[in-house]
Amino acid sequence: MVHPLYQSLPTTIFTVMSQLARDRGAINLGQGFPDAPGPQAILEKAAEAVLTGDNQYPPMPGIPALRQAAAAHYNRFQGLDLDWEREVTVTSGATEALACAFLALVEPGDEVLLFQPVYDSYLPMVRRAGGVPRLLRLEPPHWRPDIAALKAAITPRTRLLVINNPLNPAAAVFAPEDLAALAQLCVEHDLTCVCDEVWEQVVFAPAVHRPLMAFPGMRERTVKIGSAGKMFALTGWKVGFLCAAPPLTQVLAKAHQFLTFTTPPNLQAAVAFGLQTSDAWFETMPARLAVSRDVLTAALRREGFSVLESRGTYFLTIDLTGSGVAEDDYAYCLRAVTEAGVAAIPVSAFYEEAPVTSVIRLCFAKRDETLEEGARRLAKARELSLRARAG
Repeated sequence: MVHPLYQSLPTTIFTVMSQLARDRGAINLGQGFPDAPGPQAILEKAAEAVLTGDNQYPPMPGIPALRQAAAAHYNRFQGLDLDWEREVTVTSGATEALACAFLALVEPGDEVLLFQPVYDSYLPMVRRAGGVPRLLRLEPPHWRPDIAALKAAITPRTRLLVINNPLNPAAAVFAPEDLAALAQLCVEHDLTCVCDEVWEQVVFAPAVHRPLMAFPGMRERTVKIGSAGKMFALTGWKVGFLCAAPPLTQVLAKAHQFLTFTTPPNLQAAVAFGLQTSDAWFETMPARLAVSRDVLTAALRREGFSVLESRGTYFLTIDLTGSGVAEDDYAYCLRAVTEAGVAAIPVSAFYEEAPVTSVIRLCFAKRDETLEEGARRLAKARELSLRARAG
């Protein structure tokens, strides 16, 4: 009576750790949401639009003001020349945009190339569309793709490549030379690339986000996915963007119309306003987050933890082995939340095959005092781990 794919899926690690944190009153450095409420002017615009705007069904591809604003934003910040009428679709979050891409572009038996660590929604969506995931492995500390391994994985059945850049959970930003190599492979093997770029505005200098769509040969074969929730630190709003050439957009929009059809009009109006008026936000927001990243990094290093480089996203990662922790990442995270009062995410949860088990992910989009206390509690968890190991 139920689909076996969903019946066999576990509860996500984010739900597990966040529930444990709530149950125990723990600090939650696991799930990726900020403490701050987001830009006040955008919140006020959303409230105003509910009271004075149109609350009936907006156009299926999104209100024109938002599609125009998204195209203009990507032109200013990334140099992309998008036709807002034919190449931009508004979705109810980036996860819906991903579902549209997989449902519209994958036929049963098509092979889809994905890099581990892989965000947890990708694999069930690819499989539900009938696709066959082919997994490649990124490894710490640099998380760079092995281009030779990727090339060897391509077969006559390969249809899509999926990349997440900037990369959650590793907080890495793809190097230009790696993006160029990925683009070349896509062109040579006639692949479409689904680019999950929801963290594109959360990149820390000197790193720079470069959209794969801008590389030679990729304009007609890229599905670019963005997220207003990530751009404006309003993760609950679930407003996303699908950007693709017209032949792709035509089929992506057909998938969208039978998933959510549309997105709340007041949120669309507020995001359009934000994209039109918030260029200063896109300068100051990453700088403020970089300060928070540095606060947590310094606190962790004072406690003797080995912190890997974070070049983007709300996250940084700890190398447990280099930090004197002998437990695997899941066991340590479970101990940290249940015994030391701090939640983190084991990076092994982002692997289906041959997981990296020595790295944990922490969210630093929190108040300084929360970050400082979180570091102390992680040190306590390490001490408890060492005691348990000593017997």
